[in-house]
Amino acid sequence: QVQLVESGGGLVQPGGSLRLSCAASGFTFSMYTMAWYRQAPGKEREYVAAISNTDDNTNYANSVKGRFTITRDNAKMTVYLQMNSLKPEDTAVYYCQLPARAIWGQGTQVTVSS
Repeated sequence: QVQLVESGGGLVQPGGSLRLSCAASGFTFSMYTMAWYRQAPGKEREYVAAISNTDDNTNYANSVKGRFTITRDNAKMTVYLQMNSLKPEDTAVYYCQLPARAIWGQGTQVTVSS
């Protein structure tokens, strides 16, 4: 079955960096756009970034533009989110999504705090 498994979250100081990974299985990964979302405590889940299946066209939420980079490795069936210049307001559970089938991973916690 389709499965998305995130990893790479953790505790980081403001200004630091983390790279999240989302390992996919159960579908033809190279044919689909992939996305990242996040949900902070007490807030709704919000869109972070997406990457197309064809030409690696990317799109970002304004709040992360210039700081986060989404990439993919079709051979490894993995999508990444490189997060730089992290801020306390980036603290959230980060979820990988397969938009075409509205399938979500289990999430990985990112905490930005000194």
